Amino acid sequence: MVYVNCVICGRDDWRLRFPATVVNGEGLDVDVLRCTCAGYGEHLQIVQCLHCGHTYANPVWDVEELVQTYEAVEDATYLRERAARRRTFQSRLELLERHHDPALGRTLLDVGAYTGVFVEVARTAEWDAMGVEPSHWAIQVARDARLPVIQGTLLSPELVGRQFDAITMWDVIEHVSNPREELQRSYNLLAPGGLLLVHTMDIDSLTAKIMGSSWPWLMDMHLHYFSRQRLIWLLRDCGYEVVWHGTQGRFLSLGYLSSRLSAFNDGFAQRLGTLLRRLKLETVLMPVNFGDLFTVLARRPR
Repeated sequence: MVYVNCVICGRDDWRLRFPATVVNGEGLDVDVLRCTCAGYGEHLQIVQCLHCGHTYANPVWDVEELVQTYEAVEDATYLRERAARRRTFQSRLELLERHHDPALGRTLLDVGAYTGVFVEVARTAEWDAMGVEPSHWAIQVARDARLPVIQGTLLSPELVGRQFDAITMWDVIEHVSNPREELQRSYNLLAPGGLLLVHTMDIDSLTAKIMGSSWPWLMDMHLHYFSRQRLIWLLRDCGYEVVWHGTQGRFLSLGYLSSRLSAFNDGFAQRLGTLLRRLKLETVLMPVNFGDLFTVLARRPR
């Protein structure tokens, strides 16, 4: 574990916001990095910068260990929720389409693409889309579906010298060791006038404030907890023009949603799951929006 400075302002003065609920010395378990991990409430020490107010985990995992563990992630549960992921990504692509300059091309890079669901949705809409993803398992799933997803990160040599008309980061920025560096690398990969879409959790949302330490997004896998204001500030500080920001929820199947409740009340979750299966409702998609997830759309100036 290593102590880090605030990525927003660079200071190292902080106050404890949420005490750790896991033992830091046990090593990083690959299962906690699965997209569908239900380890709600299991997290590292979370602090808040005394200067800019940014909230982040501190200390955190060593960068090399973190990347290597992400490379080893496997997540079969994610595959069963494909229909809901596609519906969610279709609505998010509509946001990109509304703000995309038709004078630009339609090349797109999805960062943290996982199994390539958003890449598939974008390509169906005639974007020349590709993804980059560290998990070897996820890469194989994407390649089996004939989707162009490369293994690695934004530092991958396959991306050197390339530029894209759009870059997307769906639920990624909270996982990386240094969000500032990630946004700067994305800026360099964007064509002038190109768009970056970043989606993450809102630590300053009403839901987060009401739930406090019980807010489910306080998890081992999350290293940064942005507010909308502080993410916008960081994007501008990296040279972007902020075009749009707003709350965005997602679609979940009723079966998956009931399984998420097991972290809070396993008995109830099992009974609900059984009922949904009997009624053949477990695959029904439901829009979910508690106001604590948001997207910022930013542009690299021409």
